[in-house]
Amino acid sequence: MKTKFAIAPSLALLLALGACGADDDDENKSSTPAEDIDKNNENKDSATEVEPRAFTVLVDLKDAEGKTLGTAELEEVEDGVNVHIKAEGLEPGKHGFHFHETGSCVVPDFESAGGHFNPDNKEHGLEMENGPHAGDMPNLEVGEDGEIDDKFVAKHISLSENGENSLLNDSGTALVIHARKDDGMTQPSGDSGDRIACGVIK
Repeated sequence: MKTKFAIAPSLALLLALGACGADDDDENKSSTPAEDIDKNNENKDSATEVEPRAFTVLVDLKDAEGKTLGTAELEEVEDGVNVHIKAEGLEPGKHGFHFHETGSCVVPDFESAGGHFNPDNKEHGLEMENGPHAGDMPNLEVGEDGEIDDKFVAKHISLSENGENSLLNDSGTALVIHARKDDGMTQPSGDSGDRIACGVIK
């Protein structure tokens, strides 16, 4: 009988210790494996979330000798394409500035760029009743120092691959600066004279 009484307290002590260990394990396992996976996914999502950037195209503008005069940055915006042109080495004054139908700028006359970008077969001129060409834009105004840094929105074009009047068609398009101002009326190009700078858009 004495042996039985000696064993019982020891057994009780072991059971008590086991119960404490189970409680400790429960405290350590405060979340389920599924909850841990969800937390990991949330962390990954927050780490990889990047604010989307607008689609832009940088156009290198070259003169009749193939020398770079500047750039035009094109950015898709809600109401068309934002055009930011920065260039130097141009004659002071107003110059016609248009998107042309073919992505080619062969020196020295840039005739390879074709006519104005005009997929809707309209008349030339921003203020014309039956216009404008999709590629018509305001005149550039070059300063006395021969430089220009200007921004404006071309409302009749897009940069979307399958968008209406997209500049990024199969053959590409071109940006052309002319020697004289565009009068906005004379067909088909506003009597804006020779092509003095050109940049391919592809």
